[in-house]
Amino acid sequence: MKIKGFPLILSATIISGFSVFINGYAITNINPVLFTCLKNISVGLAILLIIFAFKKTKLTFTESKSEYIKLLIISVIGGSIPFILFFKGLALTNASNGAFIQKTMFVISAILAIKFLKEKINWNYYLAGILILIGNVIALKFLPPLVFGWGDLMILGATILWAFENTLSKYVLKNISANTVILFRMFGGGLIILAYSFISGDFFAISKLNGTGIFWIFITSFILLTYVMTWYSGLKTVKLSTASIILVLASPITTLLSFIVTQKIPSINMNIGNLLIILGIVVLFYAKYRKEKVPNIIEQ
Repeated sequence: MKIKGFPLILSATIISGFSVFINGYAITNINPVLFTCLKNISVGLAILLIIFAFKKTKLTFTESKSEYIKLLIISVIGGSIPFILFFKGLALTNASNGAFIQKTMFVISAILAIKFLKEKINWNYYLAGILILIGNVIALKFLPPLVFGWGDLMILGATILWAFENTLSKYVLKNISANTVILFRMFGGGLIILAYSFISGDFFAISKLNGTGIFWIFITSFILLTYVMTWYSGLKTVKLSTASIILVLASPITTLLSFIVTQKIPSINMNIGNLLIILGIVVLFYAKYRKEKVPNIIEQ
């Protein structure tokens, strides 16, 4: 990947680590579907404000109808349906199952990147991937269920959809600005979730929204805005396979934040698992460092 893309992806990873930690507090007393709906729409509106406020920040389109179709697909498979599946699935399965399934997204993304984006990955990527998967198994004390329930399948479906969305976004970003993709994903997806929330009745939980809930929606929306802006801007110049595996580092960051705030020492399993995840990322880049010059590492 180009040198300007790497810091953006790394920033998105750090922000993601913070986001998971803070959302854990925010979602406690808020309906998850309504919470996601309001966040996504808020981020979409914020992108529009940024575009109007800064003349250099523009939406870019082509005359091709296919580009609009791709952006609409991103709204559906990135900004709406997978969020609904994920939160509904979490309510039907245990946390370790859901977390592990979601953290396999880098594997699915790599497969799709090879197939559709023609990306090439080397042995060090496979080794890093194995270390990261083992690390997640240990950290989450994950035991594969004998039978996948509906909750597990819903989370798997959400993970696959997000992986496809990242693949399509990477392709679309060749000709369209990151802000355009973000607008369709977040605002368009938010409107779809809004429609669903009316049908399901989740929207009416807004009557129970108090000042604390509004505060958390504002904070988490701002974090989400910074995440999508750094992630999609970075993805424009970074290989999807590389970006998606780096994003796994968000997990150790969340664990570190939890320790700092709660002063509760993570379990041995969590520490070993996170160390293996970090080791996997180190392996990914060290092998390239040994083979090539540092500037060329950044281009991978």
